Amino acid sequence: MADSDPDSDATRRTYLAAAAAVLGGGGLAGCASDGGSTETPGDDAGATDEPTATPTDTPTPADAAGTTTGTRSTVETPYSVSIEPVGSVQFDAVPETWVANNGSWADMGVALGLEPPEAVWLKNRYHTDYYDSIPGVSVDKSDMVSLYQDGGVGTELFYELDADVHVMDPNFLMNRFKGWEQSDVDEIAEEVAPLFGNCIYAQHYPWHSDYRYYTLFEAFEKLAKVFKRTDRYEAFEAVHDEFQSNLAPVVPNQGSRPEVAVLWGVGNEPEQYYPYIIGEGTGFKHLRDLRVRDALASTDIKDFHGSRAAIDLETLLKVDPEVMMLRGYEAMSASEFENTVVSFLEDHQTASALTAVENGDVYRAGGLYQGPITSMVLTERTAGQLYGADAELFDRERVAEIVGGDL
Repeated sequence: MADSDPDSDATRRTYLAAAAAVLGGGGLAGCASDGGSTETPGDDAGATDEPTATPTDTPTPADAAGTTTGTRSTVETPYSVSIEPVGSVQFDAVPETWVANNGSWADMGVALGLEPPEAVWLKNRYHTDYYDSIPGVSVDKSDMVSLYQDGGVGTELFYELDADVHVMDPNFLMNRFKGWEQSDVDEIAEEVAPLFGNCIYAQHYPWHSDYRYYTLFEAFEKLAKVFKRTDRYEAFEAVHDEFQSNLAPVVPNQGSRPEVAVLWGVGNEPEQYYPYIIGEGTGFKHLRDLRVRDALASTDIKDFHGSRAAIDLETLLKVDPEVMMLRGYEAMSASEFENTVVSFLEDHQTASALTAVENGDVYRAGGLYQGPITSMVLTERTAGQLYGADAELFDRERVAEIVGGDL
């Protein structure tokens, strides 16, 4: 079932006013001494659970110049990094433990060679199998905690985790879940560690309308500054630039690009779908990079993020997209997806009449959350599905080197 947006009066301006008081009063980040085969739609709630996103050889924290110096940074001088809507956040030392809002930020941490986050919002939506093709990079989520539990998230869990920084947008907490107020955010920032983040994966929330979004690499650069690993960010930026150059000749002219419908299938035998309009958030980066045409954008079908409504197969048949990209099935392998979801559609009286089903163009759409590594993996995978690309479009060995600190 789709989750609904709880009502809240929290705004960016009220957050900033209170945050200024908390951070200005010396709220520094300390350094601690120490599912099922399908997902439910949405971005934060209603999914079953499934952290440790670690490269095989985990490098040590970086110093101010971006080089490793031992078990922890030798730089103890406080420093600040700014991000909206939080503003300037001061750290008394490089964080050692952290919490990530979702797989986008967790993947940035992998790219920076960090220890994995102690927790993410829903760890079953952090799809770590994307790293399988990267030599020497692996992620073990067995000890990772899902912040969202039993229909909500409590402040007590933040105390138990005792992280050095919480990489999440505070307005997400206050506007997505009943019970979270400005005072709760202030308490966590002051008593545990600051919040530092921006909700970047989709650009649809009304509470995010009055402060900027960041692109994937803009957000990645911010996180690199927090952990003083801008050298790795710059190395990844070069890999991404090369990837874009390799991708360009793969993408055909506009008239040859298919019309794609992005949908979240309900269950393994989906007769209901939550429709997504391809937007500017990082969750659609792979589809934007591939310049697909959106089959739903010119219809009167409303985006799920705003409507929270599903469409049925009869409605979908009226659109009759050339390609169906289905979200909610990333826990399945390609063959499992074919043998369950696709097989059902092929045998269904209505679904079998869809052009995408008839032509065998029904694919997994990729997860909601993309970071610098997972975005390239998903884009390459989708380029093969849509355009028949069969070559590696980014240097996996180089990615592994950067993660391991070989710059």
